Amino acid sequence: MKKIFLAIVLLLVVSQLFSQTLFTYGKDAVSKDEFLRAYNKNKTPVTDKEKSLRDYLDLYAIFKLKVKAATALRMDTLPQMRSDIENFRTQIVEGYMTDKNGVDNLVDEAFQRSQKDIHLLHFYIPVSDKMDPADTVKIYNEIQAIYAALRSGKTNYQDLTQGDNQISFSDLGYITAFSVPYFYENIAYGLRVGESSAPFRTRTGWHIFIDADERISIGKLKVAQILFAIPQNPTGEIMNMLRKKADSVYKLLQAGQDFATLAKKYSDDKLTFANGGILPDFGTGKYDPSFESKVLDIKKDSEIAAPFLTSYGYHIVKRLKQTPTPTNKTDDVYMDALKQHVLHDERIHFVNEKFLQEVVLPKTQYKRNTAVKDADLFKFADSAYLEKAVGNYSINNKEIFSFPHLSVKGVDWLNYVKDYKLKKGETDKDIWDSYVAKKATDYYRDHLEDYNNEFKYQMREFADGNLLFAIMDKKVWNKAAIDSAGLINYYDQHKEKYTWIKSVNVVLFTCNNTQEADTIKTELRAGENWRKIAQASKGKSQADSGRYEITQIAIPAGTDLAEGLITNTMINKNDNTASFMQVLKIFPDNQPRSFSESKGLVINDYQNYLEEKWIQELKQKYPVKINEAVFQSLLN
Repeated sequence: MKKIFLAIVLLLVVSQLFSQTLFTYGKDAVSKDEFLRAYNKNKTPVTDKEKSLRDYLDLYAIFKLKVKAATALRMDTLPQMRSDIENFRTQIVEGYMTDKNGVDNLVDEAFQRSQKDIHLLHFYIPVSDKMDPADTVKIYNEIQAIYAALRSGKTNYQDLTQGDNQISFSDLGYITAFSVPYFYENIAYGLRVGESSAPFRTRTGWHIFIDADERISIGKLKVAQILFAIPQNPTGEIMNMLRKKADSVYKLLQAGQDFATLAKKYSDDKLTFANGGILPDFGTGKYDPSFESKVLDIKKDSEIAAPFLTSYGYHIVKRLKQTPTPTNKTDDVYMDALKQHVLHDERIHFVNEKFLQEVVLPKTQYKRNTAVKDADLFKFADSAYLEKAVGNYSINNKEIFSFPHLSVKGVDWLNYVKDYKLKKGETDKDIWDSYVAKKATDYYRDHLEDYNNEFKYQMREFADGNLLFAIMDKKVWNKAAIDSAGLINYYDQHKEKYTWIKSVNVVLFTCNNTQEADTIKTELRAGENWRKIAQASKGKSQADSGRYEITQIAIPAGTDLAEGLITNTMINKNDNTASFMQVLKIFPDNQPRSFSESKGLVINDYQNYLEEKWIQELKQKYPVKINEAVFQSLLN
């Protein structure tokens, strides 16, 4: 009984597996999922779904047969084919090396945040890991006291810093997306107007942020400036001279003198004076708040502000243009720029780290060898880094972690550390984490076909497309083009196909303008040879003769063709060139074409003939069998 039951189970499993095979060709099979994936990428609206599916099934089966023929000839092993595939892989692989949804979420978040600017205030108390416990507790209590005062409604911010010169308060001005570190941005955009953040600690100190005010995004500003820079250690007399100089230049501008000319002559801004004082486009948080505030007071393009003072000097600013921030996501240029900003901003590390932990490490089956202790890894790493060389250490030949097809040894880790560019504040653990991330990411990238079906399918589609092109060129296109005897033989057997419909022998003229066309027409009517006329025009007109079917040439409306006729002139609206033709001879329907006259048609028909013959051979060699039950399931 058990044997019978087992046989039935196995039969059901095999039947279920086979039921997902839509068709076979020879010993190869195509699954329902593979076919549907191809069909859905290429389908168009249809009224008869079954006919559409069967037609595409025929095409897809033929496609698979041709690719099979190419692999049977080992065309997939050709160096050029392998190079093409590797180049294509390089082009697309990075698109699969991050969490697309995570990136999209960051772009959406940046878009929402870009809609408003936040006026941000900041309390700060520095800390150090070298502080004794008592000082650490004291600082903690101080920041908590400030927070409590803010929560109680205190707004005398400067007074809250009195009594301890370590506590600082600063007005950061307005910020927006990307203008402060992402960690701070998250805190700022989590606040309501008037709300203060809970105290939070970084490596360097304790912080509190306050959302003092909000405004609609100012967008992008383009301005030009004339700067009268403050020198080092200026006296009151020097500052007074700068102010007077700025005022005198401003009066020249009010009198109508050119801003760019005066900027080149007087501005101390070494980066902009040569181009008329024009600054790169900027938005919220780019420049000092006092400068930004004065620029925003200028309400119209081309308006020039009176001189104002910042810590850099006296500025005269001309507003050139203000571009609002897009308020919806239909602006593709803006959204693409936002995405590029996200991809090159520190915030992408959060997505990449999540992708590493949730996708890369689990899928690559990263396995740490716990027999090798962190203490040894870091001790020898310190030596390798300081000596810029890897000595004969005990961990050199030990496996420290592995993937299914890769063993990473201690010497690999030490060589990485030896050449590592240490970043400020990094610990041995930070460097180790970056090494594991690099090795795991590289392994994931190198074996991506094993982990991502979409990537695997895209690579297969490209490879199969390359093979299809190569085998078609070998078996059909090039073969037909070079088979002169075969072409002539095919023409001789099918001469009745190659006839002219009503046709004309004409000279076609294209002239630079209507005047040139009129001149040539006059010469033609006087009996001049068209070739000599075209040559004498010195490039003002081009002419060519040939036999064309009536449907192949443009004839002015209402024209009755007759031998010797010179048609009316037609104007090309794109370039204003003038064209006309002279009719030399008119031929009736159904005159035979010579081989030379029909060669293009013969080549095309001969290619189709060779292809059909070849497909029949392939179907005999690799019979196509459709699983009708699975096909019917496609119709549901």
